[in-house]
Amino acid sequence: MDDTPKGGTLARQAAMLCELPVFGLYLDQRRRWRQGLSPAQLPDGTHTPDDAADALRHACGIESRAELDHNDQAAAMYKRIAADFNRWKRRAVL
Repeated sequence: MDDTPKGGTLARQAAMLCELPVFGLYLDQRRRWRQGLSPAQLPDGTHTPDDAADALRHACGIESRAELDHNDQAAAMYKRIAADFNRWKRRAVL
């Protein structure tokens, strides 16, 4: 029997979020700000959907997005990331 947790609503939302090119731009800008990098050092479009998924899993402390539906701390972090992204998106000039 497979004990691997199955993904639900949050896992699906996270997968869709990571596929958005604008989420990759958000991650690019956030990383530049955190690491003091210039756009020349980390250009827009650097974060691919796979990079975004890796960043999300790392930030949430999980190995699979399916864990978001079974780990309250990871779910709370994902929701914070999604809220921060949505706030950034409303302010950003794209």
